[in-house]
Amino acid sequence: MQVKVNDYIDFDKIIESGQTFRAKKLNDNLYRFVSLENVLYISNATPKNLKSRKTSKVKCTFNASCTEDEWKKFWYNYFDLNRSYKDIKINECFSKKCEEVSRGIRILRQDPFEMLISFIISQRKSIPAIRTSIEEICRRFGTRIDTEYEEELYLFPTVDQLTKGSDCSDNLAECKLGYRLPYIEDALNTVKNNKSFLSDGFNMTDEELLNHLITIKGVGVKVANCVALFAYNRTGLAPVDTWIKKIIDDKYNGVSPFENYGENAGIIQQYMFYYALTHKDEF
Repeated sequence: MQVKVNDYIDFDKIIESGQTFRAKKLNDNLYRFVSLENVLYISNATPKNLKSRKTSKVKCTFNASCTEDEWKKFWYNYFDLNRSYKDIKINECFSKKCEEVSRGIRILRQDPFEMLISFIISQRKSIPAIRTSIEEICRRFGTRIDTEYEEELYLFPTVDQLTKGSDCSDNLAECKLGYRLPYIEDALNTVKNNKSFLSDGFNMTDEELLNHLITIKGVGVKVANCVALFAYNRTGLAPVDTWIKKIIDDKYNGVSPFENYGENAGIIQQYMFYYALTHKDEF
């Protein structure tokens, strides 16, 4: 089916923005997203000139592999399309510069369990290394599904799949998790023993949610903020990693700018993070 998006969206930038580790670009005009049991293949409907085409422009039409009902009930929300990114006001010079480079990034609404495990793994790892570990976990523990593009694709495993059998810890250890393995195991035990641990977070304030998440071993402030932003859509929160710390120090004299952006702070953070990844020579 065809879907129309009347706001900025750029799948390349979303995939490379460090918020999702399983989305993939399959060719110059085909992208695959997977979340829970949902798989989406999406492409630009009018790719007349792929080299000059800007998918971040407003009013784009895409060919999507889902039904209209699936788009409305799942993917529309997943891509945060109820929020107008083109209407976000940015007056400060450097933030505006970052937005211009990063335009098209959207904050995905992802599964809390996948985000919890993914961002525990992300600590002190490059984005390619994070992807490798997560894909290995999916291959070893997740359910394989058939897709229309005949990919070898596995769903992100459930907590039961990750804790089934006496050799689950040994299998996890072979996924290049290093010192993060006991953190993953504590997260699994927490979620398995408290079935509502993650769903309870949707009813908490930002502060309550962060304090809730950091009760898990190995989940610090940065990881908790990432989970809150990318799973619970808490866009008023801005995770601070080494790149964002460099921006705060180099561009803002050590004073965080995010409090000036209110509920859009997390979106501005993503713009800055992507800018830093693509302009490393500036820092």
